[in-house]
Amino acid sequence: MTELSALLACPRCDKTPLQQKDSELHCKACKVDFPSLDGIPWMFAEPQATWGEWRARLQLALQQLGHEIAGLEKELKNKELQSLTRRRVERYKKAVEYHHRALGKLLRPLDMQALHGNYESYLALRTRLPIDQGLNTYYANIHRDWAWGGEENSASLKQIQSVLHDHAELGKVLVLGAGAGRLAYDIHTNLDCATTVAMDFNPLLMLVAQAVTRGDKLKLYEFPIAPLTLEDDAVLRTLGAPDVVDDRFHLVLGDALRAPFPDRSFDTVVTPWLIDIISEDLSVLAARINNLLADNGRWVNFGSLAFASPERARRYSPEETKAIVAENGFSDPYVSQKKIPYMCSPASRHGRQEKVFSFSAYKERDVKNPERHKALPDWIVTGKEPVPLSPSFRTQAMTTQVYSFIMSLIDGKRSIRDMAVILEKQKLMSKEEAEPAIRSFLTKMHDDSHKQSGF
Repeated sequence: MTELSALLACPRCDKTPLQQKDSELHCKACKVDFPSLDGIPWMFAEPQATWGEWRARLQLALQQLGHEIAGLEKELKNKELQSLTRRRVERYKKAVEYHHRALGKLLRPLDMQALHGNYESYLALRTRLPIDQGLNTYYANIHRDWAWGGEENSASLKQIQSVLHDHAELGKVLVLGAGAGRLAYDIHTNLDCATTVAMDFNPLLMLVAQAVTRGDKLKLYEFPIAPLTLEDDAVLRTLGAPDVVDDRFHLVLGDALRAPFPDRSFDTVVTPWLIDIISEDLSVLAARINNLLADNGRWVNFGSLAFASPERARRYSPEETKAIVAENGFSDPYVSQKKIPYMCSPASRHGRQEKVFSFSAYKERDVKNPERHKALPDWIVTGKEPVPLSPSFRTQAMTTQVYSFIMSLIDGKRSIRDMAVILEKQKLMSKEEAEPAIRSFLTKMHDDSHKQSGF
């Protein structure tokens, strides 16, 4: 059994140790195999369904790039383009074509036809991938981590060190939500770690982290949001790590809400830019982290406190955050707050200073382990319970009916005023109300049809 496999547990039933079967891990209790992505353990609760969904997202990303290329070709047919504009668009088109090929090549290990997932698998265990997270959601972070982000990376490590003021040994370290892996790499190579496990749910970020920490150099285009110059809208970067990492540094693909590790596995858990974006309430996440830590283990947090929960009560202040940590079996957190550069690409006009909230807290007592995370309610899972008629559902249902009816009226002959008359006859709304409503809806449809596909 390898050092990493000894640290892993089944994310479905928590059984450990898992059996090694060639490049896969096997849970005898659940009778489930967990594959690896180019050697990185794929430790999701529903490995096949998750693999299938990420493959679908890869295919979508490649399709979007294909549409982008077609759109650029159409633009270049405009004979009235200025020479500088034509040169820029031609360069950009070549960059997107390169990116299309590079993305497909980098993610080739994900394209395994043998694994077929389905939505029912998610229903069984009430888990799912975040719908707002795609392969390219944190693409810019890859370049920050491994190309131009030296100042920010150094400042981030110094913030971690500032809350580790006693410079104690970190022992076995888990970095949850490691992204493209630079902070985990810097912690492992600069601080006293026995073992470091960096986990994220995004396969693109983990494959990049694996390549560069092994010593590979990757050439990928950066696409700044606000380019500084004509040449900066697509910049070919060489990504690489300062040094090859040792064999005590490990990567894992998995869900932080169902972390695939036994209780008390780690001496240090680090959560970079995680606690305020995760869907679970901070108090529940704090209890989960408590259970991952050995006695006197330490929780180290780094990042912002931009809680975006729809519930105002869950948008915690620094004071509330400290209190929640202490209430979940930890010592009073030692806090450091400092402004550091954030995503300041040398090729972009964007970038900002972020006042990060860093803390460290020791585990003082055990707390009850929360139930396994459930991303879906019972009325979706079982299909037997009544679907709640919430105010938002009621509003959405009415809006959908009206918009669906408007779409049925589009025949290439009727005007907006003609449609408004019909809506009034159907007693859906008055003609005076219907005309601006139809115009607003069609304006959105028109804008959506002209939007560029993004990276």
